[in-house]
Amino acid sequence: MQPKGFVGFPDAKMKAVKIPDFFFTDLLPMIDDLAELKLTLHCFWLLNEQEGQLKYLRGVDLRSDETLLRSLNLDNDLRTPQQALADALERATARGTLLKLEIETRVGENETAVEDWYFINTVKGRQTLALVRQGRLEELRHVLPDEARLKVERPNIFIMYEQNIGLLTPLIADQLRDLEKSYPPDWIDEAFTIAVANNKRSLRYIQAILKRWETEGKDERTHETSGRDTPEDRRRKYIPDEYSDVIIG
Repeated sequence: MQPKGFVGFPDAKMKAVKIPDFFFTDLLPMIDDLAELKLTLHCFWLLNEQEGQLKYLRGVDLRSDETLLRSLNLDNDLRTPQQALADALERATARGTLLKLEIETRVGENETAVEDWYFINTVKGRQTLALVRQGRLEELRHVLPDEARLKVERPNIFIMYEQNIGLLTPLIADQLRDLEKSYPPDWIDEAFTIAVANNKRSLRYIQAILKRWETEGKDERTHETSGRDTPEDRRRKYIPDEYSDVIIG
């Protein structure tokens, strides 16, 4: 089927959308995922529509945005629009285009819900995010539920991967989500640290470390400094069997 063509912009006066020139010179060459690109442009449009000092986007609104989801219904993409959006948000956050803030709200006596908010990574966005985290933004009182509180989370696993290992792909994103569901956050953090320290920057190496801890137990005493163990001895305790022939320098 021949794709439907664009009929052209109307003659009526249209509202301009401001996009920083750095988007074209610095950010655009880095973006290699079409869903991430579409999300980024959509965020600029939505933020242009907002008024006031506190400009932000709520994840729940993005996930119900029919215009955005329709644009993410991509040919030759096995992901649903919702999955493409989730990946795009994680990519944009990992890249630093969007700044993510989690708001934890009590919804019951023993239950809480978490909202994700996003700010564009501009000077104003960074300043606003800092004020929000410090509870110093007066307008925050009018948009937050009474029992809400800010939740500052660990570095996102996607950020850790791209900063320490390499390029994020949809397949790797799925594997990283599986790690988050299967292992404690501090295990994942430490496995990344060990992989970087040993210059074995691969997801397979990190998975092998975590699997070994899962099957054999994670000896917390390896964190301690022992007069009997050298630093190399302590590091070898972490090495998965399949990498046991690797010489640690």
